[in-house]
Amino acid sequence: MSLSSISRRHFLLTLGTGLAGAAVLTACARTGLGSANPSYLVYVGSYGPADQENIVLYRLTPATGALTRVTGAKGGAAPSFLTVDSRHRFLYAVNEVDNYQGTPNGGVSAFAIDPKTGGLTLLNQQASAGTIPCYISLDKQNRHALVANYGNGTVAALPIGEGGMLRPASSVDQHQGHGPHKNQANARAHCLLPDPAGKHFFAVDLGNDTVYGYTLDASGKLVGQSGPAFKAKPGAGPRILTFHPTRPLAYLINELDSTMTALTYDPSRGTLTEIETVPTLPASFTEWNACADVHVSPNGKFLYGSNRGHNSLVVYAIDEKSGRLRLVEHVMLPGKTPRSFTFDPTGRTVLVAHQQSNTIVTYFADANTGRLTPTGQSVELTAPVCLQVYPDFLA
Repeated sequence: MSLSSISRRHFLLTLGTGLAGAAVLTACARTGLGSANPSYLVYVGSYGPADQENIVLYRLTPATGALTRVTGAKGGAAPSFLTVDSRHRFLYAVNEVDNYQGTPNGGVSAFAIDPKTGGLTLLNQQASAGTIPCYISLDKQNRHALVANYGNGTVAALPIGEGGMLRPASSVDQHQGHGPHKNQANARAHCLLPDPAGKHFFAVDLGNDTVYGYTLDASGKLVGQSGPAFKAKPGAGPRILTFHPTRPLAYLINELDSTMTALTYDPSRGTLTEIETVPTLPASFTEWNACADVHVSPNGKFLYGSNRGHNSLVVYAIDEKSGRLRLVEHVMLPGKTPRSFTFDPTGRTVLVAHQQSNTIVTYFADANTGRLTPTGQSVELTAPVCLQVYPDFLA
């Protein structure tokens, strides 16, 4: 099946998402994002001490790349990865631990967001139905929190009540198997997210080199496909999957062998097919490295991935016809362990979190070349590991 034949169906399937996007643009107009000097809100998850404000809210000014602290909250133990519902009422964070209230689980915390200050008030917590949860996302209806548990290789769906509170997991799936690398002794789920249309859900397992496909039924059960959505090269250690904003393409960053895999996506079947796999490192670099995060630029022209060890962002141009990747540059970063990075919605600014250097730095992104230029702006925060950018919705 050709890429162009999938594109039309992909457009039809994601039309509803586009209409939802129009609502977001309307909200942006209300909050001044259409003005000459827009701003965005950035929630940061971290490994900061539980007795300190380890979830922090900043305001980003894209014109300068400056981050200004707005408020902070105590998110419990290791609130490393987080997400916000589409109406900006609730924030959900994993608590990346292996013992939750004396049980072999991690935790998931729900917070109400103050619409005036952005401050967080804890609503409740639930077990993550597995150990060391490291990723959380929501379905398109904000009805379920989807959690990947790295420690024991489970994925889970937790229903969300009317008031934003989490209920116990309605569905848990245990991955099986292992890979040849020393870090692949067992299954290790690292990512669970919906496709752009919200029809299919994909779990990336670093431990057994597999991407699993699911649907979510009305009862909140994760229903697995009959076979893997994609099998990576043995020992690759796939970590995080991301989808192209407008085309039937996806990109998978592989932590253990420092590669990036380009994939075509069939949204009707929920399957992924490899186009190519390319290195994330220059050939001259032979020291330890582990890939971390991956994002497509909002304009869909460029793909970025982070290297921990080489401490860089790799930038590729995405071919308009094939989806193949062409190396643009390696951006050497001023800090250690770029665990997470992201764009503002316009694609003008890139934010990078250095876990071991305790800093967040910003760059300007060239929309035509994909190249990055330092803004000279940075903030300090203990072990930042997740960056989530949203329209400035504060009253």
